[in-house]
Amino acid sequence: MTIVKKLIVVPLVLAAFIFVAATFPQPQTKPEMPKPKNLKVLPKDISHEDLDKIMDGYKVALGVKCNFCHAQSQTDPKHLDFASDENKHKDIARAMMRMTAKINKKYFKDAEHKEGANLLSVDCITCHNGNKEPKNSNLSK
Repeated sequence: MTIVKKLIVVPLVLAAFIFVAATFPQPQTKPEMPKPKNLKVLPKDISHEDLDKIMDGYKVALGVKCNFCHAQSQTDPKHLDFASDENKHKDIARAMMRMTAKINKKYFKDAEHKEGANLLSVDCITCHNGNKEPKNSNLSK
């Protein structure tokens, strides 16, 4: 190929490549979730994903939905106000979180963390077993 042809073909190929790259759909980035507000027990820098996992665990452990602890939004009744302290169950949940953390720290701090071993700890489901209120057990008999 002659130098003149190279001077014409190379810029044309580059221009075509740039045109294709510019018109090709770019991957969309996820919008950043707003930081949670009014966290009093959970870490303030908790990720949205970790917070969702914890809340999903509470829902399963108590057999409830989000509105059991979270108040309805004053501005949009179809949504919840997750930062609000209007619902009394939210404070109860915080007290239970502190209680289980204290029990686990005191009684299970030395539990073995070996692969395949059961990790001993107390969690909501330990007492609630999918119920809003813990049921009486046979332990008192």
